[in-house]
Amino acid sequence: MKASLFIAKYLETKNVNYCFELVGGMITHILDAISQETTISIVSFHHEQSAAFATDGVGRIKGFPSVALATSGPGATNLITGISSCYFDSTPAVFITGQVNTNELSSNKKGLRQLGFQETDIVSMVKPVVKYAVQVKNVDELPIELEKVFDISISGRQGPCLIDIPMDIQSKKIDQTKALNFLGKKIKNNDKLISKNYKLKKDFNKLILDITKAKKPLLLLGGGCSCASNRKISKDIIEQLEIPVATSLMGLDVIERNNKLNVGFIGSYGNRWANRILAEADFLLVIGSRLDIRQTGSNTNSFVEGKTIWQIDIDEAEIANRVKPDGIIICDIKESLSYFKYFKFELKNNLLFKSNLQKWLEKIKSHKSKYPLLKEYKTTLDEINPLDFIQKLSEKLSSKTIYVTDVGQHQMWSAQSLNIKSEDRFITSGGLGAMGFGLPTAIGAAFSSPDTPIILISGDGSFQLNIQELETLKRNNLNISIILFNNKCHGMVRQFQESYFKNNLQSTVKGYSTPDFGKISRAYDISFIRSSNISYERDINKIVENKNPLLVEVPISQKSKVYPKLAFGRKFGEMEPEFNPTSMEST
Repeated sequence: MKASLFIAKYLETKNVNYCFELVGGMITHILDAISQETTISIVSFHHEQSAAFATDGVGRIKGFPSVALATSGPGATNLITGISSCYFDSTPAVFITGQVNTNELSSNKKGLRQLGFQETDIVSMVKPVVKYAVQVKNVDELPIELEKVFDISISGRQGPCLIDIPMDIQSKKIDQTKALNFLGKKIKNNDKLISKNYKLKKDFNKLILDITKAKKPLLLLGGGCSCASNRKISKDIIEQLEIPVATSLMGLDVIERNNKLNVGFIGSYGNRWANRILAEADFLLVIGSRLDIRQTGSNTNSFVEGKTIWQIDIDEAEIANRVKPDGIIICDIKESLSYFKYFKFELKNNLLFKSNLQKWLEKIKSHKSKYPLLKEYKTTLDEINPLDFIQKLSEKLSSKTIYVTDVGQHQMWSAQSLNIKSEDRFITSGGLGAMGFGLPTAIGAAFSSPDTPIILISGDGSFQLNIQELETLKRNNLNISIILFNNKCHGMVRQFQESYFKNNLQSTVKGYSTPDFGKISRAYDISFIRSSNISYERDINKIVENKNPLLVEVPISQKSKVYPKLAFGRKFGEMEPEFNPTSMEST
């Protein structure tokens, strides 16, 4: 059996339905085998970064790896941004790169910069942003290395893996009997449940005891709770504990917006009321969140003040970096649920705790009503309020919806105002914060969930990074509606420049421009709407009814700002514009 055929057949055994790629010479053997010998659909993009982001989108929706392919040299290096996105946001993904023939590898001679045309040591380049990367140098290694990249990708804290395969290896023969035996094996899943032990039982017993002592308890859920494999478990934990729930940006879709326990979105641009509630809480249980500066603000002493903090995570390295918890539990979230079920009677039967909790819930309700969301964005009479637009649209979408955002002001407006329902998903670039993420990721999500409407919320700056994928969207006729907020600038950085650089708007306004998006949309034969303050509610109805590619431009002021915003250097919960920062942001 030819090695490239083995690769193609192996991908089928792993339930890979789509391969995302941009064609190049060093992957032609693999593409030929996949297209001729499997039912896997090959989806061609116009940039390898887009193929990588699409793979990220599938991994987030499905919870198991999809595949992106790229040729050697620039093809492989163009994947790195998407690979990094998967790594920092813990998305399972497998990246396969073609490589020059083994006899053309510069590693064969010490000190040689390059031997083969387009040869690049992609394995060394990606090692900091993958769980595992390997170059196959012998065809007999291929089966076990393919097995490793898939298994490692989904084990423990999920993430991307890369396998680099020289072209001559792809064309060599594998012993057919061994290959067929290997392909006949059942698909493995190394995401094993951690066995119960006495120490964990003791730790959870103490955790529950600390919760019962609290008068103002709060549960903070992060991206580790939102990923496809943990969503149901996280919702069960909410049900077992029945204490108020705040979310990070990455955990936004774990709990529906209208749930009585939902406090809201916290952090740098979090809901004003949610940050005030977190500041006032006397107990905080953090699950699947690394408590980075975007969540805690710069003043960590203020963040922890008056609180007992517990942190549960599968990755010990993510705990106690900026904030030192009072209690730490390292375990799988599945294990957590079993202990919460075991100890739940301690909460259910504690009358004093229940009485205090009821008072706390009433105070939370009061905080929410005190800070109306729509007043956070200052508009003129003839301007659309983006918070209002997003809120109204998400309220009208009754069926399950996947929301995808790019990175920028629109990302924060979305997190602040989306009316997330029980089955909705919210997908964004968190750790890496990659502009250009939105459109290709939405395309990947659309392939993974073809019957679900996709709403992509983007800004003119981010959108232009991978705008060429409008052709991919149209060619595949996907159910994606694009909401494009156009303020004709890089709004988030412009807001930063106004705060700290005396309005020197270099490269955000000066040196930046936008095209006529209507003309671009028509060039790709995609339906287009330019909304206005007069028509936007009617336009929202068109989006709700839409089933085909659609681009809706929403013009907003070039002076648009995202508020509220944690005032850098001040106490947690003190937010701009009411409070001014005391020092310049470091991130």
